[in-house]
This record gives sequence, C-alpha cells and structure tokens, in this order.
Amino acid sequence: MPSLFLSHGTPLLALEKNSYTLFLKEFMQSMKKPAAIVILSAHWENEDQMISAVGKHEVIYDFAGFPEEIFQITYPARGCLELSDRILTLLSRIDVLGELDERRPLDHGAWGLLHIMYPEADIPTVSMSISPSLPLDKQYEIGKALRELKENNVLIIGSGGIVHNFTHIQEDMHVAEGWAIEFENWVEEKIMKWDLQSLFNYENIAPYSTEAVPSKEHFIPLVIAMGSGDDNKKAALLHRSFQYGNLSLTAWKFE
Repeated sequence: MPSLFLSHGTPLLALEKNSYTLFLKEFMQSMKKPAAIVILSAHWENEDQMISAVGKHEVIYDFAGFPEEIFQITYPARGCLELSDRILTLLSRIDVLGELDERRPLDHGAWGLLHIMYPEADIPTVSMSISPSLPLDKQYEIGKALRELKENNVLIIGSGGIVHNFTHIQEDMHVAEGWAIEFENWVEEKIMKWDLQSLFNYENIAPYSTEAVPSKEHFIPLVIAMGSGDDNKKAALLHRSFQYGNLSLTAWKFE
C-alpha cells in the first residue's frame, strides 16, 4: 500500500466536480481497497501527538459561511482501537509520546477528502494530529515510524496543501499565478531528487516560500507522507491543478 499526500483545498471541495475530485474518485477505484486508513490533517494542530480512538467518527464543521448543503455531510466511519494502540507503540520508538483522544471528530481536512474517495465510509479510520512546532526532520521521522503499517494494507494520507494561503486567493481567477507555479515546481524537483536537506530548509531557499506557506501546518503532512516512503524513496506526482489563482490541488504517491 502506498502512502499519499493530498491537498484538501477549501471545504467546498466536498461538493465540487472538477479535475481533482474526478482524479480522487478514479484513483481510489484503481487502487486496492485498504484495510484501514490513517489520516493526518493540517486542521488538527496540537503540541502533543494525539491519535483518535473513537468507536465511530463524528465530523466537525470547522468553517462558516458556506452553503447549507455542506453542513449535511457526515462521515460515520468506525475507528480502530487496535490500530490506534499500534501507532502509539511505533511513535514511542522515536521518542514521540502519543496520547489517545476518544472524542475527536474528523475535521474537513479529513472528511472532505474521505467523503470523495470512499463515500461508503466503510473503512476503519484513525486520525492523527500534527505539531507545527516540531522541526521538519522530526516530522519526517514520524512518517518513517508509520511506514510499517503499509505492510498491513493501511493507507497513510497526509492532508494539507503545498501552496495554501487564503489571504492571496483570487476568487474569480481561473489561471494559476506564476509565483504559485514556481514554488510547486521547486517542491516537485526536490521531492523527485529526494532532497531532504533542501525541503527541510524550504523557508530560506525556495522561491516565494512566504507567500506559498505562510504557516507550516499545511506543509507538514507532505513531509510526513514522504517519510512513510523512506524505504523505497520512490515518488510520483499524480495530479496538480490550481483554484482561485494560487490554491494548489496536488496529489503525491510515495511507495
């Protein structure tokens, strides 16, 4: 089972029909159905490493001002306590002390994608928080710690965004701005070369890094997903498109 990094765009993604949502549906249909899903969303930030341990997932609508239809979406996938416990053990090996959360609902960074990918909500799912204060090399280690789950048909998804700056969104712009493309291309080059030193130092050397990544929480899931592919160091860019001038919808696969 590969691991994936997937952009989750805006909450409207769950309702949209575009090239990215079509890709998500078709790619999942072409891939073997996972036994379970572990998803790390940029919208669950916590200084301590939290791991969901719920019996059945509820959802949180962590936004406002959107069509009423979106507030009707649910994702009642069951959890998997055995998997949650195993993640605790794996993280302890790299001195990351996790904690189980028996109440955490899925945020739109998680259910927005899963609602499109696996609408039946019939796959056991565990969500994990991210800690923006951890350095990127430690985030990569978290991915490495999780990678053995893939041997048991567990799909690991990092959910975030490579170019993700809502203050720069151009709602009526239907082509991508040059600076956003340049940053995405820089990230692509470093991933394909598996150039971790450059990726971990993107703030200082990547073009337009401040505009593309105003805060790290949406970039971190990419690093974690990449870490879970450390054994083979084989990456594939599956999809890239843009919305609103500069919001990138990007999908990477790591094997």
